[in-house]
Amino acid sequence: MQGRLKGWLVAPALGALLAVGGCAPGGDGGGEDGGGSPGAGRETRAGGPALDAVAALTVKGRAPRTGYDRREFGSSWVDTDRNGCGTRDDILRRDLDGVRFRDGDCLVASGTLRNDPYTGRDVTFIRGRSKVDIDHVVALSDAWQKGAAKWDRDKRVAFANDPLNLVAVDASANRRKGDGDAATWLPPNRAYRCGYVAHQVAVKRKYGVWVTPAEQAAMARVLNGCPDTGLPVG
Repeated sequence: MQGRLKGWLVAPALGALLAVGGCAPGGDGGGEDGGGSPGAGRETRAGGPALDAVAALTVKGRAPRTGYDRREFGSSWVDTDRNGCGTRDDILRRDLDGVRFRDGDCLVASGTLRNDPYTGRDVTFIRGRSKVDIDHVVALSDAWQKGAAKWDRDKRVAFANDPLNLVAVDASANRRKGDGDAATWLPPNRAYRCGYVAHQVAVKRKYGVWVTPAEQAAMARVLNGCPDTGLPVG
């Protein structure tokens, strides 16, 4: 993948295994004017095999969606890292190539999502007419039903704006995903599935979000095809 798979690390000899397992190691990607790979500006390192981490996740049934509201996770795209830009623009600048700004170096006006992780296609971003979404890899509603309903507001805001849990993707694929977990939705682009599931595992472990039995089984099934996929840490 161009850029977006850099956030998960693989063993040096893993290329052939990933090709067989339906996954591919990522390139460095990058574009002019600040486009680039996820994790730019923050350290990302191997946190051990993602497959091992799946077995350590807490397993429970899904709680009711009662009380869920997007506003429970704070205003959309707040500036949690205090760099003067909202989280959405931070992720666009990170994941798009050929970035152009409306003013200064904050509001992204246009760019290209190369090799979209969910579909494998190139997607053009034009502010106001965007076909690019910023997806929560672990959906907010899914997190709400698996522990976040009992968090304090600060933790929810941090979760909703954590770059580890965010990726620029094709909007139509993101709408089809909805709030699905690994048991109900995986990217149509099979080459990204190992990285996608590894990111879900990393996010759920970091924040203590539990998984359902079916979800844990689905995660293990994907990662069994690429057992050396590293757990991203961000």
